[in-house]
Amino acid sequence: MIPGETSETLLLGWREWIALPELGLTLVKAKVDTGARTSTLHAFYVDGFHRGRQSYVRFGVHPLQKRTDVVVHGEALVIDQRRVTDSGGHREDRYVIRTRVVLAGREWPIEITLTNRETMRFRMLLGRTALAGRTQVDPARSFLTGRVARPSERYGQKAPLGR
Repeated sequence: MIPGETSETLLLGWREWIALPELGLTLVKAKVDTGARTSTLHAFYVDGFHRGRQSYVRFGVHPLQKRTDVVVHGEALVIDQRRVTDSGGHREDRYVIRTRVVLAGREWPIEITLTNRETMRFRMLLGRTALAGRTQVDPARSFLTGRVARPSERYGQKAPLGR
């Protein structure tokens, strides 16, 4: 068991608010997607580079849906590169990183692929590998771990007029 984790199973809805603090992402609305094996994070740019003998990736994230004015830039060690098939059947080579997810006061390490999800409804998919052994999902419910009224304030932003 990971330090700080309880043996109790966490009940999630089909969408939840999560944090990826090691990446500077204090709040991201994630689709809890048991149909996806791998978790995926929206990155509008992804640039690989080397530091010594290790591969790293720099990337930019628009963490809030429909908001391109809020930007978080991240950097992480690359643990793998994988060919991933998306829900539309398109295949793409993606960088894979490992980071910690925080959800309902619990945290654990997960693997995430990086790809541009600008046209998708959710900036993050939380796949079944990240959920295994820790959670159960009620697909008829949402935000069972809590709702967030003004997510933009977590990034020091105000909501644009008309929203």
